[in-house]
Amino acid sequence: MTALQISRRFNGPPGSGNGGYVGGLLAEQHPDAAVTVMLRNKPPLETPLQLSDGKLFDGATLIAESRPGAFERDVPQAVPYGTAEAASSSYQANEMFASCFVCGSARTDGLRIEAGPVSEGLVAAPWSPDDTLPIDTPLLWAAMDCPGGWSLDAMFERPALLGSMTATVFDLPAVGEKCVVIGQNHGDQGRKSYASTAIYGSDHRLLGRAEQIWIRLR
Repeated sequence: MTALQISRRFNGPPGSGNGGYVGGLLAEQHPDAAVTVMLRNKPPLETPLQLSDGKLFDGATLIAESRPGAFERDVPQAVPYGTAEAASSSYQANEMFASCFVCGSARTDGLRIEAGPVSEGLVAAPWSPDDTLPIDTPLLWAAMDCPGGWSLDAMFERPALLGSMTATVFDLPAVGEKCVVIGQNHGDQGRKSYASTAIYGSDHRLLGRAEQIWIRLR
């Protein structure tokens, strides 16, 4: 059994951990290259948690569980860094997610990955990791989280939270490297919405990819 604790810095929705970051913590302990993480309850912050056999617990409450993953779609294609910058200038902040570690516009210590539209169903944002945090698997899982959500149709009218994420990390960017993060919408089925994301480095190498299921709030 491994003890984990999610720092307050890594929140997603108010009062709970960012789903991508939490998924990356589980994936870091997993022997498989591609890992699927399913979020079962809100991950609490600043609380001792227990990771056992790929399952994360808060006492007796199951927070998340992981298993070997596989991809079902083609990876989203890269766009030029300048295109991602222009798209990000059209990012529409949502008060519900303003404090999110990944996309929150109110955060000065977050990633500020503010994905805006490139074309129908496709969003992009520039990202350059700094030296205030380790550049590791959980950080890249976090970076691949929110752009998928912002690719969804009607995200303002029908907000969604991450339900599950399958991802793998191929390589890590350098501090200050000019990266591009892509999110692509794959449609809805009932309350479930599907998306995929990817991170590309400054030389267009694929750093990581993910496929996601988002759950629309009632």
